[in-house]
Amino acid sequence: MEFKQFSPSEILRPYIRHYYIFESDSSVGFEDTVFPSGDMEVIFNLGAGIWESMVDNKFHKTPQIELWGQITKPLAIRSTGRHTMLGIKFFTHSASYFFNDGIGVFNDHISDLADIIGSPAKALHQQLLETKDQQQRISIIERFLLQRLIANEKKSHRVDKVANILTSIRKNPAESNLSAVALRHGITSRYMHKLIYQHTGLSPSSFTKINRFQFSLKLIAKNNQPLTAIAYNCGYFDQSHFIKDFKSFTGVTPSAYLDNASLVNLMLAQ
Repeated sequence: MEFKQFSPSEILRPYIRHYYIFESDSSVGFEDTVFPSGDMEVIFNLGAGIWESMVDNKFHKTPQIELWGQITKPLAIRSTGRHTMLGIKFFTHSASYFFNDGIGVFNDHISDLADIIGSPAKALHQQLLETKDQQQRISIIERFLLQRLIANEKKSHRVDKVANILTSIRKNPAESNLSAVALRHGITSRYMHKLIYQHTGLSPSSFTKINRFQFSLKLIAKNNQPLTAIAYNCGYFDQSHFIKDFKSFTGVTPSAYLDNASLVNLMLAQ
């Protein structure tokens, strides 16, 4: 298996966290569980392999062009065959620049991008299939994203507002007073909730929990603090609440996480 990250061009840097290419020459199947990351993604499947995700306790084949909505709970996936995948990882707020729907409708689903934006997605996928050079593929993706960005330029003021609010919360994972956050940005708590959900698919409290969870993953990976210290540094009042939230996102306890970490979740946590 090989995983490579690519930085976006300067003009797209405020909107795209990174691109990535995942390749696997092994045809051996495997199963895994994906955890919430707080970001949405688009993945173009360019190989012959098959991915499936769990829906209503059954595995269903994912589309060739996957739009990952916000994942708010553990999502089981499985794979067979050999893969070449090109992914776009958006910042939490920025996927809304590129799609006309309210982002929340995609939550906890892997949707077909062609069903959402139509023939442009299919044409883009075909271009990527016909191009084997990795950098050329990234260039094709960037031209497409720039066109979508320009077409939705009217959204910029509201989305920038959301970005500023999320930055305030992200800078302090222990932040628990969301009313104070809203006040600092000159809006009501109710309007902040509406604004953030519309453009991220997450409520402010859900974003805060996922932000704490992601921060805790980094602290656990360092393996140099006891769980009680990690819980405190992530803003929890006690270890039991930390374990409860962590398990709701992963299905395992924090102490078991390192034994269950996988390449897929390492990819999504980047």
